[in-house]
Amino acid sequence: MTIRLHDTSARKIRDFVPLTPGCVSIYLCGATVQAAPHIGHIRSGLNFDIMRRWFTYRGYEVTFVRNVTDIDDKIIKKAAEQGRPWWSIGYENERAFNDGYTALGCLPPTYEPRATGHVTEMVEMMRGLIERGHAYEADGNVYFDVRSFPGYLELSNQDLDELRQPSGDGETGKRDPRDFAMWKAVKPGEPSWETPWGRGRPGWHLECSAMAHKYLGTAFDIHGGGIDLIFPHHENEIAQAKAFGDEFAKYWVHNSWVTMSGEKMSKSLGNSVLVSEMVKDWRPIVLRYYLGTPHYRSTIEYSEEALRDAESAFARIEGFVQRVVEKAGGVVAPADEVPPAFAEAMDDDLGVPQALAIIHTTVRQGNSALAADDKEAAVARLAEVRAMLGVLGLDPLDPHWAGETDRGEDLHGAVDTLVRLVLEQRESARARKDWATADAIRDQLGQSGLVIEDSPTGPRWTLGPR
Repeated sequence: MTIRLHDTSARKIRDFVPLTPGCVSIYLCGATVQAAPHIGHIRSGLNFDIMRRWFTYRGYEVTFVRNVTDIDDKIIKKAAEQGRPWWSIGYENERAFNDGYTALGCLPPTYEPRATGHVTEMVEMMRGLIERGHAYEADGNVYFDVRSFPGYLELSNQDLDELRQPSGDGETGKRDPRDFAMWKAVKPGEPSWETPWGRGRPGWHLECSAMAHKYLGTAFDIHGGGIDLIFPHHENEIAQAKAFGDEFAKYWVHNSWVTMSGEKMSKSLGNSVLVSEMVKDWRPIVLRYYLGTPHYRSTIEYSEEALRDAESAFARIEGFVQRVVEKAGGVVAPADEVPPAFAEAMDDDLGVPQALAIIHTTVRQGNSALAADDKEAAVARLAEVRAMLGVLGLDPLDPHWAGETDRGEDLHGAVDTLVRLVLEQRESARARKDWATADAIRDQLGQSGLVIEDSPTGPRWTLGPR
């Protein structure tokens, strides 16, 4: 068994070999909490949640760090616009992100450090970099000297002579315009912390280098994030950490975007779809299926039609689960192991689409067993399906999703009573061979959003896709 991952730094898929046998350390760039999350933000956390679950299934002990950037230019700008304290903006949106992660079934990280809680570690890193000749102070700012680090831009594969480094207001005194800020001098009305170079606040890139060092040490296995972070953020993290003396990340794994009309989903484009609003119209388990089942390196083009397709596909899986549970007369435990073909797909760079095909094939086999009244085979297929869905965080019988399947027990009970009365009328029509009336009743129920299935034990109903 060998897990293989696409390593951005190597630009190819590599065998995963952990630094410590049996253990995996992962650092994921988490939320910058200037606003509530849209589904593009949550996709990254969900993709790496699936990675974490698969490593755990394969027997690894996983340490998963996902940071919170609770101080940066965008947060300060929002605070000024809204006339609120910067920390109020950050905390409110941090809660919104955590609500989104939880709603979509992401496991909590092992550690979730905030940037503002690690200024001491940042100062220590800057001091070390200045002593080693990789950084310098100017006008209260501290800059990293990119020409002092020969490996700079290897991750993003750029030419230093062609580089245009993003710069913020007040970044004066640079020796080279391509140098980047690790620490920004204080401005009137902005939050600041005391350092040997004067009061100021951290730069975005420094935060992650310092927190990864604190929680995962000088070397760790996997650094993750969205493809938009490759430059400048991850490139600058590498420069700081390695110039400081850390080996830093062994593998770099990046997920792709959620787009709308071909453009990255973002606040600035005004095309974001907030998670808090999406879960009002779509079941969270369906949103997880929609965002988590494409390959993590493929772009998802958002549309309601695609979401409806995902809802229909998951309904087929969920319907099979419910039918077998009814047939078995109780919950069927997941199998101890997933099918070999599923494991092979997941081992190959987290091939969720291929793994999902195995799930649907197994569901079809299970439905055939139900049609043949082969209870034993149907139960065996359900055990396999539950094991596979569990790895993807999509098992509808998992306690996390309790109450979701039926969309409210009280409502389900009331609808069930009414539908059964109508179905009795349909059965009476069928008994007297009044097929027109029977078909009309079925069609009317279908127009109401219900799917009627005739089984050996009688008709049953489920909610159909919207």
